[in-house]
Amino acid sequence: MSAALVTRGLGKRYRSTWALRDCDLELPTGAVIALVGPNGAGKTTLLQLVAGLQRPSAGSVSLFGRLAPAESPQALAQLGFVAQDHPVYRRFRVSDLLHLGRSLNPAWDQDLAERRIDELGIPLRQRTGRLSGGQQAQVALALALAKRPRLLILDEPVASLDPLARREFLQVLMATVADEGLTVLLSSHNVAELERVCDHLVVVAGGRVQLVGDVDSLLGAHRVLTGPSTGLPDGPGVIHVDRSDRHAHIVARIGRAEPMPGWAARPIGLEELVLAYLRRAREPRPAPSELEMSA
Repeated sequence: MSAALVTRGLGKRYRSTWALRDCDLELPTGAVIALVGPNGAGKTTLLQLVAGLQRPSAGSVSLFGRLAPAESPQALAQLGFVAQDHPVYRRFRVSDLLHLGRSLNPAWDQDLAERRIDELGIPLRQRTGRLSGGQQAQVALALALAKRPRLLILDEPVASLDPLARREFLQVLMATVADEGLTVLLSSHNVAELERVCDHLVVVAGGRVQLVGDVDSLLGAHRVLTGPSTGLPDGPGVIHVDRSDRHAHIVARIGRAEPMPGWAARPIGLEELVLAYLRRAREPRPAPSELEMSA
């Protein structure tokens, strides 16, 4: 599968502080990619670098084999971006936003934009400042999709929405992905929601990528091990350990290997996996590799 997004040694520094560093990614075309990490992890910095809203202090970005949007109008034309606060000109009518989009984007699809706005039941003459948060988010998504991008970047687009508005936003998004074959890079804190819609995962913490890969492959490579709190296994495949007086629970990357005698293994969920890598990031260790924990 060809790569939609490639970064090599990508980094952004603000004076002496690196917000993102040594970021190497190769993300597949046609995937819905979850970007997960705590506040201040570097997620928004990464998205802004990819979108050309900032210039990197180190490294490079390419989209579909082209230079980053900051360097290439051709790459910019293939990119749609919806920020966390889904900004729209509040005094503009919805029709004004569509006119602006048509004026600025050579591949603009006016029929698509109007159809999506009509499906939402939003009058074209309505001022965007009078729309609900969910409606503004849907209008911002319609504007991004009408650009006919190949890569759609969403930076916490549903963070401020109520549960129903979040569900409706994601339903529209996934229907569009199915119809258009888009590549989507979606940043969110809600791992449970991401698990329903995403097939690729990037975990960022402390300004560095901690984990990246196909979701099913990552879940298949990790197990939760339960055993005695003494004689704990160790090695680069041990990601995180929760220990009590009598028992220990270990998230480990063991592939198909059998755990040690006396230890039970079970499959891991996506949220457990993400949390294990975020906790691991607090204590720098060597990069994980396959750990053979056989007898």
